[in-house]
Amino acid sequence: MPGEGTALTKLGFLTIGRFAESSPRDGHLETIDTIRRAEDLGFDSVWLRDRHLQYGISSPVAVMAAAAMVTSRIELGTAVIPLGLENPFRLAEDLATVDVLSNGRVNPGVSVGTPMRYDDYRHVLYPDTHDVEDFSKERVLRLLRCLRGDPVSDFEGTVGIESFSRRVQPHSPGLADRVWYGGGLGSATWAGEQQLNYLTSSVVFTEGGPARDFATIQAEHIDAYRAAHPDPSRARVSQGLVVIPTDTATPDQIRRYEAYAESRFARTLEPQGPRGMVFAPDLVGPSDEIAARLYEHAGFQRATEVAFALPFSFEPDDYVQIITDIATRLGPALGWRGPA
Repeated sequence: MPGEGTALTKLGFLTIGRFAESSPRDGHLETIDTIRRAEDLGFDSVWLRDRHLQYGISSPVAVMAAAAMVTSRIELGTAVIPLGLENPFRLAEDLATVDVLSNGRVNPGVSVGTPMRYDDYRHVLYPDTHDVEDFSKERVLRLLRCLRGDPVSDFEGTVGIESFSRRVQPHSPGLADRVWYGGGLGSATWAGEQQLNYLTSSVVFTEGGPARDFATIQAEHIDAYRAAHPDPSRARVSQGLVVIPTDTATPDQIRRYEAYAESRFARTLEPQGPRGMVFAPDLVGPSDEIAARLYEHAGFQRATEVAFALPFSFEPDDYVQIITDIATRLGPALGWRGPA
């Protein structure tokens, strides 16, 4: 667990992969170029958000496939794929295909629950079954069974010149062990029991507990996850705060970064809404100052790796500056040394 004098295990970042409606190809190529640049900078991982009916990545598996062809080392993750919009059988085929192509670099992060704004498009997504679809954690278990190679068909053999398998093909050994799950206290415990990896974000919920500050609540969730995991030594935990180092930023960039964080700060002061949603403050400043704040952060102290979230609304040059400073300034300030 990171602390003063303890090296951070893995360094990554998370991107939404935004694009303009008039030029979606340019935006997607920009994301691919960012991933390639991240590998050159030594990042261990890059994570893709999943945004449906928005101007961001709607097909992270397809983007990972493209990125796999221009990289050789960096891990490719999703944070997260909402399984309510997916068929676990078909998703398993796609994930396994990209994992084979990437030589075992895929880290699928998934979530369950009713999809965002489901009522707006459920009649198109599930025309005949939208009112009976199961959005529970069973959807995750279905995906895991497919990825592990459990039988999904009653038939195996040859018909004419075609051969059929009882399990999803291609089968990529080890992929199921790289599945990540996120969420609140109950989800953390469940993820531990299922021996999934635990993906945290910059949002938590009070869930009736006494704590009101983000770091304490996140730490409690991570502790619950590890307590439920049969083998805590294999339990991977990733933290996903919004972190914006300014070491090489221009004065104009610093002004805009600070204004962005300030515009979002009020929401971090107290829990929001009936579920008690608590937001983490964005961390903006020189890398040594951010590192000091992270070392004091109870959630960070319990994480083994990070996937710092890039803000949604910045410009391409901003993202280049931010990920470069993360790799060359902030990472080393946290004890990270990059690939050998």
